[in-house]
Amino acid sequence: MTSRIPRDSRLRLVRPRPLAAAPRAVNQRRPRRPAPRPPEGTPAPAELARMARIGLAGPVRVARWADAALGPGSDGAATDGKATLSAATAERAGADLGLSAAQVRADWDTARLAGLVEVHGDSARPGWRLRAWDRDDSAVLRGWVALFDAWSLASPEPEEHEPAAVAEVVSAMPQVLSFLQLSAGPVPVEQLLDLLQQRVTELRTERCEVPYEPGTELPATPGPGAGHPAASGSGQPATSPDPADPAPAADTTLAPLLDWALRALAAVGALTYGDGQATLTPLGNWAVWVKLEQICVAAQSPAGNIEQSAEDMLRGCAQLRPNAARAEYRAWLAARPVGSAVTELIQAAHGEDALLRGLAFEALRVVGAPAEPDVRGVVDEPAVRPYALLWLAEHDGADPEDAHEVLTREEATWLWVDTAAAVADHGEAPMLVRHLESAVQPTVPQLLDEVRAVGHPRTVQVLVALAAAHPDPALAKAVRRAAFQVHTGG
Repeated sequence: MTSRIPRDSRLRLVRPRPLAAAPRAVNQRRPRRPAPRPPEGTPAPAELARMARIGLAGPVRVARWADAALGPGSDGAATDGKATLSAATAERAGADLGLSAAQVRADWDTARLAGLVEVHGDSARPGWRLRAWDRDDSAVLRGWVALFDAWSLASPEPEEHEPAAVAEVVSAMPQVLSFLQLSAGPVPVEQLLDLLQQRVTELRTERCEVPYEPGTELPATPGPGAGHPAASGSGQPATSPDPADPAPAADTTLAPLLDWALRALAAVGALTYGDGQATLTPLGNWAVWVKLEQICVAAQSPAGNIEQSAEDMLRGCAQLRPNAARAEYRAWLAARPVGSAVTELIQAAHGEDALLRGLAFEALRVVGAPAEPDVRGVVDEPAVRPYALLWLAEHDGADPEDAHEVLTREEATWLWVDTAAAVADHGEAPMLVRHLESAVQPTVPQLLDEVRAVGHPRTVQVLVALAAAHPDPALAKAVRRAAFQVHTGG
């Protein structure tokens, strides 16, 4: 008697195929939003690109010198792994270009921030924007916007102020820039200082911080005896802020930081600053408008992710088409400093939801070069290592279809299990069955052996879900047996 059920134990799989992320549900098409028009008086893109080329002529010159003088076969430009020019290289560039070593270093740093030079570990190479600088206006504008986003790195921050105070000012400056853009003209620094004080106060309120004067201790948390003489531990009455007392003057703490911020923004060409007032340049006005428009697009989207945390934003984007999701990522990133946004995304990638892990790195692809140090910083953490390696490979120029080749067999298997967990949690049974096609192993027995050995925390759940979803009883039985062996430690 023959059986209609195939008993071929080899159970061969189709040719491996890379899988970038878990399949996502497809929403109905929404009508396209009309392309917004920039404010009246905004120069044409070609004119804006001409302004950016003039402003970045020095960094472009240094980047091209480095491309010619430090190309393949010569010593790398950066020697300390931090993209800092060596003294000998700076002196050599200064002699060739007729510049001081300090000016060469300043232009080199600006070139890095604008993406004209890309630094990978101990080596530097020309960025794609440098290659397209003379022929592609969009590449020029994107490079200038990258520098604009990194304005706080373009000028050294004041050493006499606490890093926390500097971070508050950096976080509050988008509102100041928005006010400058809406004002469409010169704004007195006193008015900007008042706005900055209000925004910093809001940030501290959101963190539930009690304002206090610099140099004083934080007030103790009031207890049941607060307000009585004994509460202070001495015979003197406990002191507490008088509600009638005025708030700490902004000028003493924020005025120097506002001055630093405005000078840094002026250094990158975003505004002009002098005579007690600040005015956005045409480039700065256009860049702020672009970012405000991105925020408005996100606020009008069905998901409305602009004010959400990174984790909630990623959940809201899980059901969007790839292009729509990338638009949400850009808008979400435009509403907050790049550094804190990258930190939030990295934290979301460490969560238990495998789908959010993949989406977090998709969002980091939108961030681009500014996220590289943080991604390299987590490359040794097992939970995110495969994603980080793929991100770095693509960032270094590898084709996305071939980037998976940087993974070892074990890393690829771990990624397969993690992606399968995302499919099992958020997809449908047929998706999980089709996910078998992306395995690097040629047969199911080999896949099961290596899945058991890889040690992913979701292995049992993935195998149980796969066994329940697969229509082949023989394969399902083998997968259930493997799940049981992992569960019992066999």
